[in-house]
Amino acid sequence: MKPDKTPRGKIPPAVRQYVLDRDNNRCQSCGTTETLTIDHIIALNLGGTHDLSNFQTLCQSCNSRKRDRPDDRFQRHFT
Repeated sequence: MKPDKTPRGKIPPAVRQYVLDRDNNRCQSCGTTETLTIDHIIALNLGGTHDLSNFQTLCQSCNSRKRDRPDDRFQRHFT
């Protein structure tokens, strides 16, 4: 059974900029600085939230490959 889905919403510009700054304006998968997007590490339809710890910077290409699937290569590890 899938977890309850978090409603979609636009990521506020200040949050988007915070995540980009935190991630040094680089894709957290391939390292590029081109066509950056903000990604939910755990997709909303899989129970992910809009919490800052669930956001990462990915380029459009890596984000497209990841889609809504969980993938350990894209997980952030906070210490």
